[in-house]
Amino acid sequence: MTHSRRAFLAAASGLVGTALLGTSGCGRGNYLTPEGTLSLWYWDRSISDKLLDMAPDKTGIPLTKQKIGGDFKAKLLTSLAGQAYIPDITGLNEDVATYFPDADQFIDLYELGAKDVESQYLDWKWQRGVTPDGRLIGFPMDTGPTALFYRPDIFEQAGLPTEPDDVAAELDTWEAYLEAGTTLTEALPKVRMVPNIVDRVYFQAVAQQETRYLDEKNNFIGDGPQIKGPWDLAVDAYHRKLAANADEWTPDWNAGMTTGRIATFVGAVWMAQVLKDSAGDTSGKWRVCRAPGGAGNHGGSFLGITSSCRDPEAAWEVISWLQSPENQLVYGLNEMQLYPAAASALEDERAQQEDEFYGGQIINDVFATSAREVKPVYLSPYDNVINPAFTDELALVWSAGKDPDRAWRDALNEVDRQLSHLGLI
Repeated sequence: MTHSRRAFLAAASGLVGTALLGTSGCGRGNYLTPEGTLSLWYWDRSISDKLLDMAPDKTGIPLTKQKIGGDFKAKLLTSLAGQAYIPDITGLNEDVATYFPDADQFIDLYELGAKDVESQYLDWKWQRGVTPDGRLIGFPMDTGPTALFYRPDIFEQAGLPTEPDDVAAELDTWEAYLEAGTTLTEALPKVRMVPNIVDRVYFQAVAQQETRYLDEKNNFIGDGPQIKGPWDLAVDAYHRKLAANADEWTPDWNAGMTTGRIATFVGAVWMAQVLKDSAGDTSGKWRVCRAPGGAGNHGGSFLGITSSCRDPEAAWEVISWLQSPENQLVYGLNEMQLYPAAASALEDERAQQEDEFYGGQIINDVFATSAREVKPVYLSPYDNVINPAFTDELALVWSAGKDPDRAWRDALNEVDRQLSHLGLI
């Protein structure tokens, strides 16, 4: 077992003793379903239940679906580590790269015919499920293209443009966006341009880059401009006092969106529904336009077939049907608000729906453009380990007034510690 394999399974090592269905250390002979029936694990709102109910009749393949609550990944890692009661088909989240060190736990979908449908899906999304040695372990489900959500009524009060095309043109760079934020706060001292500098400046700017923290040989490159640039933007927003310092998923964030204390944020397409749910009283007051800095992506998931599957060909039939372009549009986007990875679904007239919450705007026009323009990027198995070194230090900048230069140095020192622990330096 290689060091990287140990790192992959380390998260599950403390859980194996309580593996699913009361097993521990059992072999691949322990299956979740009788022979001839496939098992599928997914999490809430990752796949339409209506679609899953239709799958056996449409594919001719019996399917037992299990909606896994709690920490989905921990439960999957537990089963993989114990080699017991592993699902035939499983959801894999945006961090699909964390499974790359143990890609042998999954079937290479290219061997089952995936090449035949590859051209139907956004290339950058498809490539995120491909390991560095060219094995496809994750079939693309949904995506999370980003855009700028903003309040035109507040912009008008501040003397800023209000129409989506005009806002996108004038606030096309992060620098222009932050300058507009200064204009806004000077005109409206109680209003802030962004909820916080970590999630809505740093993270979103990083999501627009062509490289991240590690290269494909697992060499650290996160001290380069693709990370330092977004860091400096976040620090600039802090110095300009543009942030409401409202953390995500908190009552403070909800209140900021409802009361107008927060005028904008860059977010993924799925935030359109989050905003409706958290600030329903502001219906009609929001608009969407291209994000400063260009296209980015936050979120989106995959389906994989585990190597313990007794009938990979049947499993391929199931996942390729579940995630066909038609089903991604009808049961993904229109039913579940899951943004398609299938290119044709982005252009389908059934996706062009006016949204009254956004003033009757067809917001798909914005997100479809963003989805097509996301830059391909290598996401390493260890990005999720390294990223907190930077975000935690940035949080100390705004919450405790830590010197940004010291915070940057401490972030790099923490990265060195984590890479050493992983055996990568």
